[in-house]
Amino acid sequence: MKTVNVRIGRVSFGGKKLAVIAGPCVIESRRSCLDLAARLKAITRKAGVGFVFKASFDKANRSSIKSYRGPGLDKGLDILAAVKDEVGVPVITDVHEVSQVEAVARRVDALQIPAFLCRQTDLLVAAGQTGKPVNVKKGQFLAPEDMENVVRKLESTGNRRIMLTERGSSFGYNNLVADMRSIVIMREFGYPVIIDSTHSVQRPGGLGDKSGGDSELAPYIARAAVAVGCDGVFVETHTKPGKALSDGANMVPVSEMGALLKTLKKIKGVVS
Repeated sequence: MKTVNVRIGRVSFGGKKLAVIAGPCVIESRRSCLDLAARLKAITRKAGVGFVFKASFDKANRSSIKSYRGPGLDKGLDILAAVKDEVGVPVITDVHEVSQVEAVARRVDALQIPAFLCRQTDLLVAAGQTGKPVNVKKGQFLAPEDMENVVRKLESTGNRRIMLTERGSSFGYNNLVADMRSIVIMREFGYPVIIDSTHSVQRPGGLGDKSGGDSELAPYIARAAVAVGCDGVFVETHTKPGKALSDGANMVPVSEMGALLKTLKKIKGVVS
């Protein structure tokens, strides 16, 4: 089924050109975000793919109370605005509460609804009412067909700038499986579908007080999803994943991003 094109800044999702959402899981510092965004901009430009920078100002669903959550709303939005203005790339970030939506929408190009919150009606409606593009991650507990109700909640606001993201489904304890059928099914709703290649290889709570992951499998998930026909790829990346403050176990090292994107672009060219 043909989907609409959704633009985040100048980057289009839903067309023939590959686009990627990439960045660290959480904002660690202003300098690290600016440096990583600049590096990713150069990598994606060389690869010829669209690029939207992603980082969270707060990770409200960390496994442990001791886990690093981020710099918070105000400082985090200042850093994301700096990435947008100084590096010159569009920015997307998570919102967890209705009270955050208005402030976030003023500073970034698109809003993202975390998987655990994908059915929260008030949050979806508030995000839709901003008129900004809204990317909703499919909950690990939902069938892809269930995301049609999520789409209808957003459409009720008049907003058609909608994207859906597959990030794996719960498979027993501490494990996820990315079902490629989800991409096909969710595209039937008429909107672009993204594959979250790194969270799909996460092992939620697998290390007790934090999540584990199989980062070496993330490129395979991305390649498979592009071959199936996804409209974009979500990749969490870091200069040193082993030292990342969140989700390092499932990240792709930024040093490997160029080769990965080159491969994904070739696959996209074959199936488009």
